[in-house]
Amino acid sequence: MLTRIFLSLTDYAPFRRVIWKPIYELLAKYFKVKDWSFMNYGYTPLSDEPRLHLNAADEINRYPIQLYHYLASKVEVEGLDLLEVGSGRGGGVAYIKSYLQPRKITGIDIAGNAVKMANEHYKEQGIAFVQGSAENLPFADESFDVIINVESSHAYGSVPIFLQEVKRVLRQGGYFLCADIRPAAAMVTLRQQLLASGMQLITEEDISDNVRRAIELEEPIKQKRIRENIPVRLQEVFKQFAGVVNSKAHKDLLSGQLVYYRFVLKK
Repeated sequence: MLTRIFLSLTDYAPFRRVIWKPIYELLAKYFKVKDWSFMNYGYTPLSDEPRLHLNAADEINRYPIQLYHYLASKVEVEGLDLLEVGSGRGGGVAYIKSYLQPRKITGIDIAGNAVKMANEHYKEQGIAFVQGSAENLPFADESFDVIINVESSHAYGSVPIFLQEVKRVLRQGGYFLCADIRPAAAMVTLRQQLLASGMQLITEEDISDNVRRAIELEEPIKQKRIRENIPVRLQEVFKQFAGVVNSKAHKDLLSGQLVYYRFVLKK
């Protein structure tokens, strides 16, 4: 019951602004397991998407990595300047830099502890992590060729303001790559917001079934991490947050109450 009340409150922008930052601050402060560097629900590729070949050390994160890979691969990013808004624990930024070879990639996240942890784990040339708000990006106009946003915008107070900021810091001809989850009606609203952003919508895809399958396939890894890293008294609540099998998120994806889309837009 408490979990359902919490999830229903996230429909309200003031609650989102207040609650998500401390949650991510606490997760980054107390649970610093390096191979737990992704927080998304994961993805299984479409039949026409080639199998992703990963280094052995990255296999443990195959499904969340695939969500990044098949989104970022929508455009050629090699040699470009990228920004990830909502970079979290830093795994997505590190993967893109290592495998897709942009010139530089910056991650921004509102949680200072997450930024600190990401900088500790992923110190290498061409990677930077900074703290800041998605609704007030601390970058000059036209600073990036590509902006990526993975399973993050549902937690923002104002998506239209975020999209204004994306457009501002994108270079002309640049791309915005977005993947996120919403209740079915709210996804219609997100699409309308994207169309009203002043950027051109190039592609949109319903990947709900792909995400649901990833949740099911990653279940043993998630359950093991929760057992080993989360205090027993918090495990049931965290299972809902993490989206394990039979969590509300998993059930709602199965029923169609929740949908997961990815979008490509061009400035």
